[in-house]
Amino acid sequence: MAEEVSPILTVEHHPLDDLLRQDRLPHIWCPGCGLGTVLNCFVNALRTLKLDLDKVAIVSGIGCTGRAAGYLNLDGFHTTHGRAIPFATGLKLGNPELKVVVISGDGDLMAIGGNHFIHAARRNMDLTILCVNNFNYGMTSGQAGPTTPTGARTSTSPYGNPEHPFNIPYLAAATGATYVARWTALHVRRLERSIVEAINKRGFSVVEVISPCPTYYGRWNKMGGNLEQMKYYHDHSIIRHWSDPAQADIKLGGEIIVGRFVDVDKPTFGDLLEKTLHDRQVKP
Repeated sequence: MAEEVSPILTVEHHPLDDLLRQDRLPHIWCPGCGLGTVLNCFVNALRTLKLDLDKVAIVSGIGCTGRAAGYLNLDGFHTTHGRAIPFATGLKLGNPELKVVVISGDGDLMAIGGNHFIHAARRNMDLTILCVNNFNYGMTSGQAGPTTPTGARTSTSPYGNPEHPFNIPYLAAATGATYVARWTALHVRRLERSIVEAINKRGFSVVEVISPCPTYYGRWNKMGGNLEQMKYYHDHSIIRHWSDPAQADIKLGGEIIVGRFVDVDKPTFGDLLEKTLHDRQVKP
């Protein structure tokens, strides 16, 4: 008697297809880069939120992470270097009903865009910032950036970076962000949950994602490929919710403090603007 063979289950439509621009895939990110994982977490967070996608806008700057806006099937803006947050601010002020999310990298947001980051946090603009940190300028040959750990080797610091890096959660918290979290590209479920929380949070919310860059940062610092870097994140990440973000510095070869650091409520810039106009009886 012939053995019965189970039919092969075929799927013609992937549940994420509607949220991605299929004509632009496959993506151009390097093998082993964590950006595909981060994008997947973001898309799954959108599915969880069940938002009206006509009221969601994505803004990115220049750099490897900046390509994310081009792959998402949403209204998006791929802006000039360092100017993602000003563009996002204009969108939010022009149409306060929009959920505006900035997806960009450490070089774009913390270097040339650093001034815009701190003042948007100070004003408590109602924006969600997803900052993917790979510790270098990965798109332009791996130069040192504002988050490169002291002592790390890059193409512009071949003997070791002599500068102190930014601690992104501490910077965000100190300048006024209402929600601050950090995860790595390894912590996919926790990252997805944090993105949901950040988008739901009113005010300036920031999620930092530590992502491997095996092509440049990993190679220069003898960290191996993507799997070796992911193993490093697994072995060195320590979850400390509500810890003081001032203690979340990342040192070369040291531990990586991850978790949710800040979750507070306070009036947004839009709230205060509306109150000011109302008190002065000025029509917007």
